[in-house]
Amino acid sequence: MPTQPIQRLNHLLDELGQVTDEPGRLTRTFLSPAMGRANQLVGRWMKEAGLKVRVDSVGNLIGRLEANVGARLVHARGRRQATPLQGMTLLLGSHLDTVRDAGRFDGPLGVLLPIVALAELKRRGVTLPFAVEVLGFSEEEGVRFASAYLGSEGYTGRLSPATLKLRDADGISVGEALKKFNGGRFLLPKQAQRTSNLIGYVEVHIEQGPVLEQRGLAVGVVSAIAGQSRFKLTWTGKAGHAGTTPMALRRDALAAAAEFAVGVEALARRTRGLVATIGVLQVSPGAANVIPGSVTHTLDVRHADDRLRRRALMAIGRLATQIAGRRGVARAWQRTQENGATPCSRALTARLERSVKAVQGKSLSLVSGAGHDGVVMSALTPIAMLFVGCRDGLSHHPDEYTSPKDLGVALDVMVDFLQRLAADYTG
Repeated sequence: MPTQPIQRLNHLLDELGQVTDEPGRLTRTFLSPAMGRANQLVGRWMKEAGLKVRVDSVGNLIGRLEANVGARLVHARGRRQATPLQGMTLLLGSHLDTVRDAGRFDGPLGVLLPIVALAELKRRGVTLPFAVEVLGFSEEEGVRFASAYLGSEGYTGRLSPATLKLRDADGISVGEALKKFNGGRFLLPKQAQRTSNLIGYVEVHIEQGPVLEQRGLAVGVVSAIAGQSRFKLTWTGKAGHAGTTPMALRRDALAAAAEFAVGVEALARRTRGLVATIGVLQVSPGAANVIPGSVTHTLDVRHADDRLRRRALMAIGRLATQIAGRRGVARAWQRTQENGATPCSRALTARLERSVKAVQGKSLSLVSGAGHDGVVMSALTPIAMLFVGCRDGLSHHPDEYTSPKDLGVALDVMVDFLQRLAADYTG
């Protein structure tokens, strides 16, 4: 890959990394002012690459490059037969929202790299016999509403009435936020594309783990994405004076939640491959001299084997019941997300592996412990994922970093993949 496209990609990542809702650190959440500015900025870059740009009703940024109408498609049943390619589309993308105090690669790399790759093909005079849509999803991280994939769920027509009722820390529901975004009226979106018109969805993402770096490789191909369950739990005890209420008479909601957190950690440690996280915790009344009467927190549980994940969830449920009974507190569960383990398409992954081997010399297969928009997109079309190495496997952190060298390999793989796919589809 020439130096200029790599420099261009780095520049775009740097510039987008300055678009934030919180001065001094990178944070962009669903439908926030910074997300609006990000869509404007990335939309301009899409237009410069020759894409037509729109924003849908859930805030997804969509750039479309139409097919070369003169191209021919190979439709084969054992023989090469050239037929007009009509309406076929390849989807590329990732999310533009971030966690709080984020790095600049997680999500945006999967949107910006395809833009630069398409611009490079344009510079080389290469046209594609299929349309390409680059998708910048408005929400994947679940920061604002503790439920991830709002962007891709909207695009695939899977956004549910139950999800619209979820509320953020300010009491605003998903539905209310979407009504405001759409000028006061919002209807659940339908599936954006017919499955029969899609080639597939390919997502480029940093690995968020150390394997590629340890193996001395720039990129690898994902074979599957681990299953994930998310919950919001509320423990309700009784607030009281911190100085006058004897320990034996307390119904401390925070102590119950803390015991639960330690118990969940212990369960995850003794279950191979299981990861469990409590990432957000709210204590009420929240005063230094008042026993906590109520605690609400998140719970995120993941495993590549759905059977083992479900078994762990049953054990976690029993643990919560035991703690609540012993401590005299009530507990309530709300499931905010449920996604089974998602295998990547063998056929599309094989095509991606072919390009990885052509550029890097060999390909490494990886299972993703992190969730990605591909989980939701798999209900619409076959998916494949390209992982790009990141320093020390660090992600969801300001020091998240992928070297220009590795970015160049990923760019080469994407360009090679598009060219080979075009050759396979034309005769």
